[in-house]
Amino acid sequence: MAATTQDDNPLLKEFEFPPFDAVEAKHVRPGIRGLLTKLEADLDELERTVEPSWPKLVEPLEKIVDRLSVVWGIVNHLKSVKDNSDLRSAIEDVQPEKVKFQLRLGQSKPIYNAFRAIQESPDWNTLSDARKRIVETQIREAVLNGVSLEDDKREQFNKIEQELERLSQKFEENVLDATKKFEKQITDKKEIEGLPATALGLAAQSAVSKRSRNQNSIYYSLFVHMHYVYLTFIFLLSFVCCLLVGNMQGHENASAENGPWVITLDAPCFIAVMQHARNRSLREEVYRAYVTRASSGDLDNTDIINQILKLRLEKAKLLNYNNYAEVSMATKMATVDKAEELLEKLRKASWDAAVQDIEDLKTFAKSQGAAEADDLTHWDINFWSERLRESKYDINEEELRPFFSLPKVIDGLFNLAKTLFGIEIEAADGLAPVWNKDVRFFRVKDSLGSPIAYFYFDPYSRPSEKKQGAWMDEVVARSRVLSHDGISPRLPVAHMVCNQTPPVGDKPSLMTFREVETVFHEFGHALQHMLTKQDEGLVAGIRGIEWDAVELPSQFMENWCYHRETLMGIAKHFETGESLPEDVYLKLVAARTYRAGSLSLRQLRFATVDLELHTKYVPGGPESIYDVDRRVSEKTQVIPPLPEDRFLCSFSHIFAGGYAAGYYSYKWAEVLSADAFSAFEDAGLDDIKAVKETGCKFRETILALGGGKAPLEVFVQFRGREPTPDALLRHNGLVSAAA
Repeated sequence: MAATTQDDNPLLKEFEFPPFDAVEAKHVRPGIRGLLTKLEADLDELERTVEPSWPKLVEPLEKIVDRLSVVWGIVNHLKSVKDNSDLRSAIEDVQPEKVKFQLRLGQSKPIYNAFRAIQESPDWNTLSDARKRIVETQIREAVLNGVSLEDDKREQFNKIEQELERLSQKFEENVLDATKKFEKQITDKKEIEGLPATALGLAAQSAVSKRSRNQNSIYYSLFVHMHYVYLTFIFLLSFVCCLLVGNMQGHENASAENGPWVITLDAPCFIAVMQHARNRSLREEVYRAYVTRASSGDLDNTDIINQILKLRLEKAKLLNYNNYAEVSMATKMATVDKAEELLEKLRKASWDAAVQDIEDLKTFAKSQGAAEADDLTHWDINFWSERLRESKYDINEEELRPFFSLPKVIDGLFNLAKTLFGIEIEAADGLAPVWNKDVRFFRVKDSLGSPIAYFYFDPYSRPSEKKQGAWMDEVVARSRVLSHDGISPRLPVAHMVCNQTPPVGDKPSLMTFREVETVFHEFGHALQHMLTKQDEGLVAGIRGIEWDAVELPSQFMENWCYHRETLMGIAKHFETGESLPEDVYLKLVAARTYRAGSLSLRQLRFATVDLELHTKYVPGGPESIYDVDRRVSEKTQVIPPLPEDRFLCSFSHIFAGGYAAGYYSYKWAEVLSADAFSAFEDAGLDDIKAVKETGCKFRETILALGGGKAPLEVFVQFRGREPTPDALLRHNGLVSAAA
């Protein structure tokens, strides 16, 4: 194979939309190294010519930051949605070089001094809010990046940053590999009684794809060994292995009705087993596998977690902070004390309700003659919760799936966006290259029909190559400096990624109500990125927004899933076109607060253990990370975790994502989002004129201002006052407990 030259490397070409279809592992090493060489030269030039002015400091800096962000973003994104060993290896090789450049940029004394000079100049008060925010943020980030450290301490700091990046990457890879590793093939239909048709179809589909993947890997290994002397022997051996593996692990004729079925730990399958499998021992086996992912053998993340926590604490001490949580909070709305205060207030409001939830489940399970009624444990809770929900509200989530087909959900979501924010969204498939045939591409237009943004949507679970969860991220940000024509700003582009149940057979993707909420959630993030009116690229869209405010628009959008007109516009039977019955809608709304105490405590466990590990935990001290989790769980879990529970080993949010000492942000932003939605309730949800006016105000503040203004100021501008948790507790049915 010919080596890739710089000229034909897709990562180094100019593009309007990234060449996601063309980038391969072989492009990563030469592409990133070529880019870093160019950016090093640009940084040399900037440091040599820098002046404390916008054209001589911020504009060239934005070009450097943006180019690295966009190109590395492509590579990182492909690793998340199209993971393979060659791509991993290439990223692993160049990541230290990329981190080294980022550190050099973040620790640049000439740039830091120029920003300080702008802040201290007599012209400071003439700058716009956005420009002041950029200057203040850059100074703060430089200090947090170690710009003020002496040479030996800076060298130590840089080693820590390199190692943290490497460990986080390894953590995420171990989670993905451990998730993929678990497979349970079932041939006896009695063992999977209760699983709905969609889950059976998915499990059969897994059996088919498992067979083809195993055959492909064997044929590949055969190809690799063909030059050996024992060619004939290997061929026969491989052929026999292929038949054996096929028979053991899958079948090309697998069907939902007759199997075989392959159970995995991928979210749609795991959730279906926990909620619906009557086979208690199957639920137990799958649950235990799930909570012990990446905690043993070659994929054990325990030591990685300890190393990460130790290095984060060292980094905090170097920067003169007491612990890593203080470093994290330096760039957020909250302080450690304020975050802990909110979590404790919500915990107290949730505890009694959660205790009652368990009692209700025990009573119900006993009424159904369940042998385990007096001893309900983790693999029983979701199963009996679903049965009680069905009994109490006469709602069966699986029976609702036909009413939530992806095409209808997307149409309804786009109609809501038009009503609230005055935008049109249209399909633009084919305009931009995509990484998988199922990925959609859309254009967003303003009320005059002019394009203002674009986004990709990758909806379906692909356990063999795509990481779990759902997320939104920027592809490119709005920017005046990076205008394509020198006149109008470059338009923002986002991507939304979900992991919902894929289409089975000739049926579209039929969604659970939770999956509907997830799509609305990620779209809220995308809206904040796309509807920004901020032209300063360093604070446009989601850039520059404090982490504990960034969930506001996403959680805000989830509220509309319970709005009658919105939901009834979405919920049409995919075959008959019949609307969701009115009584079912009312039951869905009533069920909204079902087990709210338990669900709240679950999030509070995650948020509290995160803060504990980053404030009080001493790496190598008398307590292990699991001791900390058990101690936190005593106050946040009615049923204590299993002794072997190792959920921390797959807690990617804090060990491989951006939520370290920041998981509380979900609850912090829930307060903001519930309060923001209550503005629409106050105006009148049935008053279309009032809804549009409030929506316009939300767009012009929360969505338009980006990181150009402090989030508390933006919230006050929208709501007319500071936020309170009252609306959140009311929405969750926890008001009386709080009082």
